[in-house]
Amino acid sequence: MAFTDIYSIAGSAMTAQTVRLNTVASNLANADAVASNPNDAYKALKPVFATVYSQTQLTADKDVYPNAEVRIVDVVQHESKVDKRFEPNNPLANDEGYVFYPGIDVVAEMADMMSATRSYETNVEVLANVKSMQQGLLRLGEGSR
Repeated sequence: MAFTDIYSIAGSAMTAQTVRLNTVASNLANADAVASNPNDAYKALKPVFATVYSQTQLTADKDVYPNAEVRIVDVVQHESKVDKRFEPNNPLANDEGYVFYPGIDVVAEMADMMSATRSYETNVEVLANVKSMQQGLLRLGEGSR
């Protein structure tokens, strides 16, 4: 596998985790958004990822190595239960005095954020290791003079 393939794989994974972190941030920011009816309540966003496989062929020995990338297919609205609360003094309350909050599980969103952050950090470490390997290869060439 070529270094450029490793950079491509790690880069696509980092892009995917960035989208994941952005959707979590949006969900957390809107966790307390109030609506006057259940249809207008904020719906949590979730990214949909896909692994796209391809093959890289090396010309010297004709070996074929699989290669993959992470692609963001879509960002969809997650259908979750809407919380109905009696708040007659709320300006958005309906005729019966109820308002509707998105059914966002803040704890689950925080866990998702931590997982995305760890995945992103892991890919940063992969890129640092590849850089270190490339620098080591360059130093090997310096020693032969």
